[in-house]
Amino acid sequence: MAILSELATEVFIPIAAVVGIAFAVVQWVLVSRVKLSPAAAASGGGKNGGYGDYLIEEEEGLNDHNVVVKCAEIQKAISEGATSFLYTEYQYVGIFMSIFAVVIFLFLGSVEGFSTKSQPCTYSKDKYCKPALFNALFSTVAFLLGAITSLVSGFLGMKIATYANARTTLEARKGVGKAFITAFRSGAVMGFLLASSGLVVLYIAINAFKLYYGDDWEGLFESITGYGLGGSSMALFGRVGGGIYTKAADVGADLVGKVERNIPEDDPRNPAVIADNVGDNVGDIAGMGSDLFGSYAESSCAALVVASISSFGINHDFTGMCFPLLVSSVGIIVCLITTLFATDFFEIKAVKEIEPALKKQLIISTALMTVGIAIISWLALPAKFTIFNFGAQKEVTNWGLFFCVAIGLWAGLIIGFVTEYYTSNAYSPVQDVADSCRTGAATNVIFGLALGYKSVIIPIFAIAVSIYVSFSIAAMYGIAVAALGMLSTIATGLAIDAYGPISDNAGGIAEMAGMSHRIRERTDALDAAGNTTAAIGKGFAIGSAALVSLALFGAFVSRAGVKVVDVLSPKVFIGLIVGAMLPYWFSAMTMKSVGSAALKMVEEVRRQFNTIPGLMEGTGKPDYATCVKISTDASIKEMIPPGALVMLTPLIVGTLFGVETLSGVLAGALVSGVQIAISASNTGGAWDNAKKYIEAGASEHARTLGPKGSDCHKAAVIGDTIGDPLKDTSGPSLNILIKLMAVESLVFAPFFATHGGLLFKYF
Repeated sequence: MAILSELATEVFIPIAAVVGIAFAVVQWVLVSRVKLSPAAAASGGGKNGGYGDYLIEEEEGLNDHNVVVKCAEIQKAISEGATSFLYTEYQYVGIFMSIFAVVIFLFLGSVEGFSTKSQPCTYSKDKYCKPALFNALFSTVAFLLGAITSLVSGFLGMKIATYANARTTLEARKGVGKAFITAFRSGAVMGFLLASSGLVVLYIAINAFKLYYGDDWEGLFESITGYGLGGSSMALFGRVGGGIYTKAADVGADLVGKVERNIPEDDPRNPAVIADNVGDNVGDIAGMGSDLFGSYAESSCAALVVASISSFGINHDFTGMCFPLLVSSVGIIVCLITTLFATDFFEIKAVKEIEPALKKQLIISTALMTVGIAIISWLALPAKFTIFNFGAQKEVTNWGLFFCVAIGLWAGLIIGFVTEYYTSNAYSPVQDVADSCRTGAATNVIFGLALGYKSVIIPIFAIAVSIYVSFSIAAMYGIAVAALGMLSTIATGLAIDAYGPISDNAGGIAEMAGMSHRIRERTDALDAAGNTTAAIGKGFAIGSAALVSLALFGAFVSRAGVKVVDVLSPKVFIGLIVGAMLPYWFSAMTMKSVGSAALKMVEEVRRQFNTIPGLMEGTGKPDYATCVKISTDASIKEMIPPGALVMLTPLIVGTLFGVETLSGVLAGALVSGVQIAISASNTGGAWDNAKKYIEAGASEHARTLGPKGSDCHKAAVIGDTIGDPLKDTSGPSLNILIKLMAVESLVFAPFFATHGGLLFKYF
C-alpha cells in the first residue's frame, strides 16, 4: 500500500490548486498597485509631494501627467481591441463547440445502438460496465468542461496581460528592475491561474463522475478523456485565429512602416500599430494559454486512461490513480517557491541580468521539482504495481515511475536550452544570421532556414531518449507521465512565456506615448529577453506535445483493439504517408492566411499614408480601427479551414478506413509535425533576434552592421517578416495538430472499433 492515505490525497490536490489561485490573486494585487491615473501616480511615493525620492533616482519626466494619461489611453485601446476580438472568436467557437458536442454524443452513443443496458467491460470481460449511452453523455460533458476551461484561461490571461502592459511601461521610468518585476508578476498571475484551474476542474469532474460510475473506473476515466479533447480543440482555434490576427498586423506594420516609410517600430503614426499590439495579446497570450492548458489536460487524461486498466484501477487504489494529479499539485507548490526567487529574493539591477534571471527560473523549478517528484512517488505509489502494456500487465516499481517523470522534466529543460542557444542573440548562431544580412535579404533567409533545420537535431534526440527509457520502464503509462513531468512546471513556464508579450506591449506603449529613448531601451531589453523565453516556451510546448500524443496514441491503440501497428501492411502505410503530409497541408493553409491578411493590411496602411493629410508629419490622426477590423475579419474567416482539417481528419479516416489506417495517420503526423514545428519556431525566433541584435548595436560586430535603416537592417527586417508566420502561426499551431488528432481518435475509439473501416468492409 502507498503511504499517502486516500483522504490525504483528496485534501492535498484541491488545497494545492487553491493555494495556486490565491498566489495568483496576490500577484495581481501587487501589480494593480501601479496606478494608471495621473493623480494617483503623483500622490504616492514619499515626503516631498511624492516626487522627492523619484527625482533622485532619475529625471525621467515623472511629473509629466500627459505621459500617464497617454499610457492609460493606449492601454484602453489595446484592451478593448483584444476583448472585442476574443468575443467575436468565441461566438464562432461556441457554435462549433455545440455542434461537436452533439457529434461526440451521437457517435459514442451509437456504439451499442443507444442501449441503456450494462455492457461487459472492454478489458475485463467478466465484469459489467456502465452502458455506452452514458459514456457518450459523460464524454460530452467532459468535452464541454475542457473547452470552457480552455476559453476562460485564455481570456483571463489576455485580460491580465492588457492590464499589466502600461503599468510595466510606467515602472520602466524607475529602472529596469521595477519594470521586470511588474511584467513577470503579471505573467505569474496567468501561469498560476491556468495551472490551478486546470487541475481543480479536472479533479472536480473526476469526483462528480464517480458518483454515477461507482466502481466502473474504466468507463469513468474513458469518459474523462473528453476533457483533453475540449481543451485542445479550443486551443487550436485560439492559436490559429490569434496567430493569423497578430501576424497580419505585424507584417503589415513592419513592411510599410519600417521598410517603406522608415519610421521606427510602434510609431503612433503607423495605422497598424494598435492592431499589432492587440495581436500580441490574442496570439501569444490567449493562444499560448489555451495551448498549454490543452497539453496539460491531455497528458493527465492519457495517464489516467492507462492507469484505470492497470492495477491502480483494478484494485481501486485512488491515491495511485491520482498520481498524475499529485505531480501537478506538487508542481504548483514548486513553481510558487521558484517565482519568489525572481520577484522577492533577488533584485534585478542591470539590463544584462534579465535573461539569466529568467533562465534561473527554469533551472530552479526543474531542480526543486525533481525532489518533489521523488517525494510524491515514494508517498503516493505502492513499492510494486502493474501497468497495462498492450494486453499484458507489466510490473513496475515506484522508483521506476519517478525516473519516467524526471526524464520528461529534464528533457524539457534540455529542449529549452537548445532552443535558447539557437534563438538568443547572445550566441553565435543568431550572430551568424545577422552577419549574413550584409549581402542582403536572400543570404539572411538561407542562413535562417539552415539554422532552423539544424536546431531540430538535439531536441529530437532528447525526445527519443525519454521515450525509450520511459517506455522500457512503464510502457505507455511511462510516456504519459514523462509528458506530465515536462509540463509539471507549467506555472513557471507560462509566467516566463506571458512575460514576453507583456514586455513587447510595454515597449510599444512607451514609443506611442512619446517617452524618452532611455525608457525605450529598457523595454527593448525586456522584450529581447522575452523573445528568447517565448522560443523556450514553444520548445516546451512542442516537446510535450510529442510525448503527449504518443501516450494518447498508445491509449488509442489499446482501446481500439489494434494488436500491432504493422508498417508493412498497406492499410497502415497509406495512413503513415498521408499523416506525414498533414502538417505541410496545415502549414500551407495558415501561412497563406497570414499572407493574404497581411496583403490587405499593407494596402490599407499605404492607403492611409497616401490619403490622410499630415499623417507623416504627425499632425493627422491614423484610423486604427480599420486595421483592427481587417485583422479580426481575416483571422475569424481564415481559422475555420485549418481547424476543420484537423478536426475532420480522424473522423473521416476512422469511419471510412478503420483503426489501422488511422493509427498510421497519427504516427505519420506525429513524426513529421514535430520536426516542422521545431524548425519553424526556431527559424522565426532567430530572424527576429538577428534584427534586434543589429538594432541594439550592443557589440562592435553589431555596430558594423547597422544603425536602424541601413541596408543590413532592412535585410534583417525582411527576414523577420518572413519568420513571423513561421514562429507565431504555423509552428506553434502544429503541436496542437499532433495532440488534437490523437486525443480525438482516443475519444472516438469505441465508435471506430465497432463501426469503422466502411470502405474496406465493402471493397
